[in-house]
Amino acid sequence: MKQRLREWLRRYLPAELLSAVATLVAAGLVMRATRSGARTALAATWAGNVAYFGLLLALDVRQTQQARRRRGYAYTWRTLGQNLRALAVEFGPAEVLDSLVIRPDLLYYLPRWLGHFAVGILLAKLLADVTFYIPAILSYKLSKKRLRRFENEP
Repeated sequence: MKQRLREWLRRYLPAELLSAVATLVAAGLVMRATRSGARTALAATWAGNVAYFGLLLALDVRQTQQARRRRGYAYTWRTLGQNLRALAVEFGPAEVLDSLVIRPDLLYYLPRWLGHFAVGILLAKLLADVTFYIPAILSYKLSKKRLRRFENEP
């Protein structure tokens, strides 16, 4: 179990940290500009998603390029499609519910209920992450076994 936890932390923690910063920055900027809780919640959700998935995709692409290069294969558009498919399988089910319902609602309501904007945003992100990671980690195990074998294909 320790080994799995380390693997998950290595995979997800850098993206989580970047996502937290993007979420806070977007929430602050949009709230200041619009004074709209709904717009703030949506902007924070999507900024966090872009940062999170952008970093994971970049890391996956780099890892796949290195693995294929060691085997003498080029990284192709087809390989990029495989990287994207693996991410979709890993996060698709978790992301739909998270981005369309859970995270925006928490980002909208928690700052109001707590009476503190930044604490509410961070707590909302953390609570949404719990509901996100349960299906995401299960899907990661599936994608790891079946969809992340790029170095053996020409």
